[in-house]
Amino acid sequence: MPVFGLLKRNGRVFTVVIPDAKTDTLMPIIRQKVKPDSIVYSDCWRGYNAHDISEFKHYRINHSKLFANKHNHINGIENFWNQAKRHMRKFNGVPKDHFHLFLKECEWRFNNSDPKRQLKELNQCVKGSLT
Repeated sequence: MPVFGLLKRNGRVFTVVIPDAKTDTLMPIIRQKVKPDSIVYSDCWRGYNAHDISEFKHYRINHSKLFANKHNHINGIENFWNQAKRHMRKFNGVPKDHFHLFLKECEWRFNNSDPKRQLKELNQCVKGSLT
């Protein structure tokens, strides 16, 4: 199942299940989430080719040659995908109809990485659903 994610450097991650990884699918999501004139780092996936002529300053990281070039890297989003895969792996498969919920859970956990904050938010959700 194709998924797409964006990570603001030192910030929050955003994920979405997508029908395909074509430029026509990715660019509207990117334009909605990324401000014009932003610096965008990506791998060399051909779906990102439109970045080269878009309103973003685009740097590619060619993983077949190197994983980082000083501050030019995509290690943050790679870290998120690693955590998400590790979290979902323990379920020995996730139902396709509910995959988007598992993905959003991973996004929430990443964006709220402090366990005390997670518990506080979860307790607020439970209290809100009981009233």
